[in-house]
Amino acid sequence: MAIDVLNWKILNCLQKNARQPNTVIGRQVGISSPAVSERIKKMEDSGIINGYFTFVSPFEAGYQFKAIITLRAFMGKLKPFLEIVKTYEEVLNCYRITGNENIVMEVVLKNQKHLESFIDQLIIYGETKTQIVLSHVVKNNDLKPLK
Repeated sequence: MAIDVLNWKILNCLQKNARQPNTVIGRQVGISSPAVSERIKKMEDSGIINGYFTFVSPFEAGYQFKAIITLRAFMGKLKPFLEIVKTYEEVLNCYRITGNENIVMEVVLKNQKHLESFIDQLIIYGETKTQIVLSHVVKNNDLKPLK
Protein backbone atom coordinates (compact mmCIF):
# COMPACT_ATOMS: atom_id res chain seq x y z
CA MET A 1 0.00 0.00 0.00
CA ALA A 2 1.31 3.43 -0.94
CA ILE A 3 1.28 6.12 1.71
CA ASP A 4 -0.11 9.22 0.06
CA VAL A 5 0.06 12.77 1.43
CA LEU A 6 -3.27 12.45 3.22
CA ASN A 7 -2.24 9.19 4.89
CA TRP A 8 0.98 10.86 6.07
CA LYS A 9 -1.07 13.66 7.59
CA ILE A 10 -3.21 11.10 9.41
CA LEU A 11 -0.10 9.23 10.58
CA ASN A 12 1.36 12.50 11.83
CA CYS A 13 -1.78 13.14 13.90
CA LEU A 14 -1.74 9.59 15.30
CA GLN A 15 1.96 9.78 16.17
CA LYS A 16 1.32 12.93 18.18
CA ASN A 17 -1.75 11.50 19.96
CA ALA A 18 -3.14 8.09 18.99
CA ARG A 19 -6.13 8.60 21.28
CA GLN A 20 -7.59 11.63 19.54
CA PRO A 21 -10.97 11.02 17.92
CA ASN A 22 -11.24 10.55 14.15
CA THR A 23 -13.41 13.67 14.00
CA VAL A 24 -10.49 15.75 15.33
CA ILE A 25 -8.07 14.12 12.88
CA GLY A 26 -10.55 14.68 10.06
CA ARG A 27 -10.76 18.39 10.85
CA GLN A 28 -6.96 18.65 10.89
CA VAL A 29 -6.47 16.86 7.56
CA GLY A 30 -9.63 18.04 5.77
CA ILE A 31 -11.69 14.86 5.39
CA SER A 32 -14.68 13.27 7.16
CA SER A 33 -14.43 11.08 10.25
CA PRO A 34 -15.58 7.93 8.34
CA ALA A 35 -12.92 8.59 5.67
CA VAL A 36 -10.26 8.88 8.41
CA SER A 37 -11.50 5.64 9.96
CA GLU A 38 -11.37 3.84 6.60
CA ARG A 39 -7.84 5.04 5.88
CA ILE A 40 -6.63 4.06 9.36
CA LYS A 41 -8.17 0.59 8.97
CA LYS A 42 -6.44 0.11 5.59
CA MET A 43 -3.09 1.20 7.08
CA GLU A 44 -3.59 -1.22 10.00
CA ASP A 45 -4.51 -4.08 7.64
CA SER A 46 -1.48 -3.44 5.42
CA GLY A 47 0.94 -3.34 8.38
CA ILE A 48 1.84 0.35 8.12
CA ILE A 49 0.27 0.90 11.54
CA ASN A 50 1.52 -1.84 13.84
CA GLY A 51 -0.19 -0.88 17.07
CA TYR A 52 -0.91 1.75 19.67
CA PHE A 53 1.12 2.07 22.84
CA THR A 54 1.19 3.72 26.21
CA PHE A 55 4.58 5.05 27.23
CA VAL A 56 5.14 4.68 30.96
CA SER A 57 7.82 6.77 32.66
CA PRO A 58 10.27 4.29 34.21
CA PHE A 59 11.37 6.86 36.77
CA GLU A 60 7.81 7.63 37.88
CA ALA A 61 7.19 3.87 38.05
CA GLY A 62 10.06 3.44 40.53
CA TYR A 63 13.06 2.59 38.36
CA GLN A 64 16.19 4.59 39.18
CA PHE A 65 18.27 3.68 36.12
CA LYS A 66 17.79 3.42 32.42
CA ALA A 67 20.84 1.99 30.69
CA ILE A 68 22.11 1.01 27.28
CA ILE A 69 23.94 -2.30 27.43
CA THR A 70 25.86 -3.76 24.51
CA LEU A 71 26.84 -7.40 24.35
CA ARG A 72 29.56 -9.03 22.28
CA ALA A 73 28.50 -12.66 22.30
CA PHE A 74 30.94 -15.48 22.95
CA MET A 75 31.30 -18.13 20.24
CA GLY A 76 28.15 -20.26 20.21
CA LYS A 77 26.28 -18.05 22.72
CA LEU A 78 24.43 -15.66 20.40
CA LYS A 79 21.51 -17.95 19.50
CA PRO A 80 20.85 -18.98 23.12
CA PHE A 81 21.04 -15.31 24.13
CA LEU A 82 18.52 -14.31 21.43
CA GLU A 83 16.03 -16.67 23.07
CA ILE A 84 16.72 -15.84 26.75
CA VAL A 85 16.70 -12.05 26.25
CA LYS A 86 12.97 -12.23 25.44
CA THR A 87 12.34 -13.36 29.03
CA TYR A 88 14.22 -10.52 30.78
CA GLU A 89 11.71 -8.08 32.29
CA GLU A 90 14.37 -5.36 32.46
CA VAL A 91 14.73 -5.19 28.66
CA LEU A 92 12.60 -2.52 26.97
CA ASN A 93 14.22 -2.86 23.54
CA CYS A 94 16.81 -5.20 22.12
CA TYR A 95 18.49 -4.89 18.73
CA ARG A 96 20.79 -7.29 16.90
CA ILE A 97 23.41 -5.09 15.25
CA THR A 98 26.48 -5.14 13.04
CA GLY A 99 29.94 -4.24 14.26
CA ASN A 100 32.04 -5.46 17.18
CA GLU A 101 29.04 -5.95 19.44
CA ASN A 102 26.12 -8.20 18.45
CA ILE A 103 23.40 -6.78 20.69
CA VAL A 104 22.22 -3.40 21.99
CA MET A 105 19.63 -3.37 24.77
CA GLU A 106 17.72 -0.56 26.43
CA VAL A 107 16.99 -1.64 30.00
CA VAL A 108 15.43 -0.26 33.18
CA LEU A 109 16.74 -1.12 36.63
CA LYS A 110 15.59 -0.52 40.19
CA ASN A 111 18.99 0.41 41.61
CA GLN A 112 22.72 -0.20 41.40
CA LYS A 113 22.42 -3.67 42.97
CA HIS A 114 19.83 -4.62 40.34
CA LEU A 115 22.23 -3.44 37.61
CA GLU A 116 24.99 -5.60 39.05
CA SER A 117 22.81 -8.73 39.22
CA PHE A 118 21.47 -8.12 35.71
CA ILE A 119 24.98 -7.84 34.29
CA ASP A 120 25.89 -11.04 36.15
CA GLN A 121 23.13 -12.80 34.16
CA LEU A 122 24.48 -11.44 30.88
CA ILE A 123 28.18 -12.20 31.25
CA ILE A 124 27.72 -15.92 30.65
CA TYR A 125 26.68 -14.99 27.08
CA GLY A 126 29.37 -12.46 26.27
CA GLU A 127 31.28 -9.30 27.10
CA THR A 128 29.09 -6.38 28.12
CA LYS A 129 29.46 -2.61 28.14
CA THR A 130 27.03 -0.44 30.06
CA GLN A 131 26.14 3.22 29.67
CA ILE A 132 23.72 4.89 32.08
CA VAL A 133 21.16 7.11 30.35
CA LEU A 134 21.19 10.62 31.85
CA SER A 135 18.39 12.12 29.75
CA HIS A 136 16.58 11.88 26.43
CA VAL A 137 17.70 14.28 23.74
CA VAL A 138 15.29 12.91 21.11
CA LYS A 139 12.44 10.72 22.32
CA ASN A 140 10.10 8.71 20.10
CA ASN A 141 10.53 11.03 17.16
CA ASP A 142 7.74 10.85 14.56
CA LEU A 143 8.41 8.91 11.37
CA LYS A 144 8.37 11.32 8.41
CA PRO A 145 7.73 10.69 4.69
CA LEU A 146 10.72 9.79 2.54
CA LYS A 147 11.92 12.67 0.42
